Formats: sequence, C-alpha cells, structure tokens
Amino acid sequence: MPALPMVVRPFAPRALRALALGLGSAALLAPTAARAIETIKLRLPLLDTDFTIRVAELRSPQALMAGDSDLAELDRATDGVIGRKLQAVLQSNLPLELRAVVRNAQGSPLLDQVLLVVGALGDIDGLPDPLQPAQFQQAMERAAAKGGISLLDVLEQLPGESVTVQLGRLGSAVQRFRRQRLPADQLIAAVPPVSSEGRLLVAGLSTPARRDVSISAPHRPEPLAVVVVEPNRGSTATPNRLVVISHGLWDDPSNFEGWAIHLASHGYTVVLPRHPGSDQSQQRAMLLGQQPPPKPEELALRPKDVSAVIDAAAQGRLGLSRPVNTQAVLVAGHSWGATTALQLAGARPTDSRLKQLCDQLADPSRNLSWVLQCNFVGTAAAAALADPRVVTAVAVSPLMRLLFDTESARAMSAKVLVVTGGSDWVVPPGPEAIEPMARATRSGDSGHRLVLAERADHFNLRSSQQDGGGPLRGLLLAWFNAAAQAAPGTAPQLPGGGWGSPSHPLRDVTTALPRVVAPAAGQP
Repeated sequence: MPALPMVVRPFAPRALRALALGLGSAALLAPTAARAIETIKLRLPLLDTDFTIRVAELRSPQALMAGDSDLAELDRATDGVIGRKLQAVLQSNLPLELRAVVRNAQGSPLLDQVLLVVGALGDIDGLPDPLQPAQFQQAMERAAAKGGISLLDVLEQLPGESVTVQLGRLGSAVQRFRRQRLPADQLIAAVPPVSSEGRLLVAGLSTPARRDVSISAPHRPEPLAVVVVEPNRGSTATPNRLVVISHGLWDDPSNFEGWAIHLASHGYTVVLPRHPGSDQSQQRAMLLGQQPPPKPEELALRPKDVSAVIDAAAQGRLGLSRPVNTQAVLVAGHSWGATTALQLAGARPTDSRLKQLCDQLADPSRNLSWVLQCNFVGTAAAAALADPRVVTAVAVSPLMRLLFDTESARAMSAKVLVVTGGSDWVVPPGPEAIEPMARATRSGDSGHRLVLAERADHFNLRSSQQDGGGPLRGLLLAWFNAAAQAAPGTAPQLPGGGWGSPSHPLRDVTTALPRVVAPAAGQP
C-alpha cells in the first residue's frame, strides 16, 4: 500500500519516529464516525488520475488477488508478491498502546501540530460532522482485545469515505527542504574546511572516571539524575572548569558521553543531567499510554535543571574529586538541549513568531522542528532563564527560528558557538541557523560563531562512549579552551585549525554569512 508510508515517513527520523507512529497516526485518526474508510487514493502530481486501494482487499492474499482495485491489478501482475509483503506489514501489531496514546494526547499543542502537518499531506473525503472521538477509541479497544492493534485495524476505522494522499504536496515539502539546505551548500562550497590534525582531536593525559549521581532540585518532584565524568582523582590537568551538557528531546545523556570523556581527558569536569520531562524514559511512558507528550512547561524546566546542577557543584553535593569554578561555567547542548543552552546564555524566548507563524503551513521556512517549537505557544515568554554563571555555550542543531526574535542574540551576555549539519532536515540549516546567525552578526563581530558540518544530519554529531568524542570533539575542546583563556567580557577566539573532522568537514562560516536585511519595526 504506497499511500500510508507517504503519510508516516516525514515523521520518521530516529528520535521522532515514535512521534510519527504514536502521535502522527493518532492525531490523524482520532476523529471518527460510524462509516469507515473503504478506499485509499494515491493522487499523482500532474495527472488527473488516482491509484486506488480498497481497504477490504488487504485482509488476505485471496481477497487482494480477487479484487478490482489498481493495487489488486498490480498484485496479480506480480503473482501475489506485492500483496504478501503488504499483509506482513499491515497485519503486524503496532508497538504501542494506541488507545492510551490517543487518550493522553488529547488537547496537547504537540499533537495539534502533528495533526496540522499530517493533514497537510492528505485529505479525508466525506468526513462526517460532528466528529465523535470516543467511537474511534472504543473501536481500538475492541481491536486490542483480539490481540493487539495493527495498521489495518486503524485503516478500517478511519472516518469518512476515502483518504487521498496528495503526492504533489509531499513533493512541495521535499522541494522546500532542498531550498532550506541551499544556503548551507553554498557556504560549504565557498569556505574551505578546517584542518583535522593536531592535539585537539587526541585524548588528553587524564583518565576519565564516570559516576551516576542524584541531586535534589526544587522545581522537580523527584531527584534529578545526572552523570558525572571527571578527570581521575589526583589529576592536575587544566583548565579545571565545569561543563554541563543538555540532551535533546527523547534523548539520553549516554549519547553525549563521548563528548564528556574527551573533555574530561583534557581536564574538564563534565555533568550531564537527564531531563525527566523529555528524555527516553518519558518517551517510552508516553508510547505505553502512561504519560502525555512533553508539556510546554518543559521549556522553562530544562534550564532550571542545568542551574540546579551548577548549584549542586557549588554546594559540594556532586562529590567532585576536585573543586571547579562555578562562577564561570561552560554549557553545551544538542537539539532541544541546544535551545536550553541558548536560554542559559541569555537568549530570550518570545511568543511573537509562534503566534504569527505556527498555523502557516505554506510558510517557506516551515520545517519539522516547528512541530516542537509550536508546542511552546503561551509558555515561551516565561522561559527567559539566563544564568549569569554561564560564560559561553555550544549549541549543536538548535531550534531557533520561532523561539527567539531578531534582537535576542544581542541580549546574550555569554558568547555562543552554533554548530549545524549541512544535511540536517529535522532542523534545516537555512532557516534555523544561517538566517538567525546572519541577523545576529549583521552589525559586526558579535563574538558569536557559526560552524557548518558537511554531510552531518541531526543525529551523527552526537557521540556515545565508544565514539571517542565524534566529529565535534576537537571543536568543543578548542572553543572551551578559548573560553577558559579569554579575559572576562571578551569573546572566545577559535584557532585557525586543528579542530576539524575528517568524517564531517567543519567550516567556520561566520564571516561569510549572507547579508540579511533587518525586519521592519514590529515584525518578527
């Protein structure tokens, strides 16, 4: 059945795959009525023809072979190969409690955004009014009582007469992504990569030690779990500074311990908090129907987690093997964690763009990261939580376009290094990094820097314990060394080379950013 993957696939990059299946499908399917979908139509662009699929034909190979839809004809032409493969997929149980997901996700801004984007790719013809969500939930409970919910069970309960997947719309989304990558491609072609040879990429002299610790945090009902990675006891390695690393949505500190190990081998003490409202365990609980999606309030709770870590270090509650300077802390983060790092550095979230753009499906800057950013309508303005103890930050693949206005960078007291992947389609480099950084630096040298990673997507810049620090190990070390050596109030200065990557060539494109015209007064 070609139509269904066309709906699901845009939501299936690793960390968001479960959101696609658990929320994307639930959001599309929750409204229901007595009459269920009988026909799926795959509408081809530029052709006045639909490729039809009858849901009833998908129950058995015999039904499909005897059917009269376009799919049935294709199945007969392939001697049943198409049908057997489709049934293996469609009749497998979904790996989630769909009933509970639907129940817990109702009213969530995150679910509303998923519904908005999924709905933009297809039409449900003959949708009844009024809708009755309870009937769909009851149907799913009946299906589960028979041994689980399959994709075919879901299809048979879709409301309306038929569903049409508009391949033309999907094609437009693909073209939009390509346009959003174009500024990165142009900068990569124009700026030579930094050399990837030198001591910055080699492990330091200290042997890192790892520990799990729990600390109290006044804003959380339960103790905050953190991972501590520090130089071995008795080490005299410098610079003896504290680094805090914030993970992304539905991620885990373990995916960044490679960064921590490399930094600790060079004398840094690194702490990685687990953000309980948006980590991997929260995702698992959500897909089991035990918790709703991440709450908008997490935008403010995450920077509070980092500040609580700094407090614990200052008060001696982390059991560190040697003292660290908690008045000059270095922060790094990835994806949502990168946004957390920007907040701590002084960037002020705002509701202005969120209110104006979140429902604009045709906006040329729209991308997958808007699904998460638009979850924060109504809470963004209360999430300005700069911590003056943070003197610099590294933001890897941050979500910026909607959350921060054009003046936000000027308000940051800490200097920030933004790193983005040239092939990132979850947080595309054009609207989410290049344009915001071009505006931030248009008045001259702001001290903020933008580095592009060639062939990097949203996930391959992270580093687990086994990765040796990954493609960014030299860059992280170079930036934090520069910050540790900089005089108070001055910007870190990246060295001219030695922090690149052979696998994902790195380029400092700050001075090559395109000229961006400032928006008119009052415009976001």
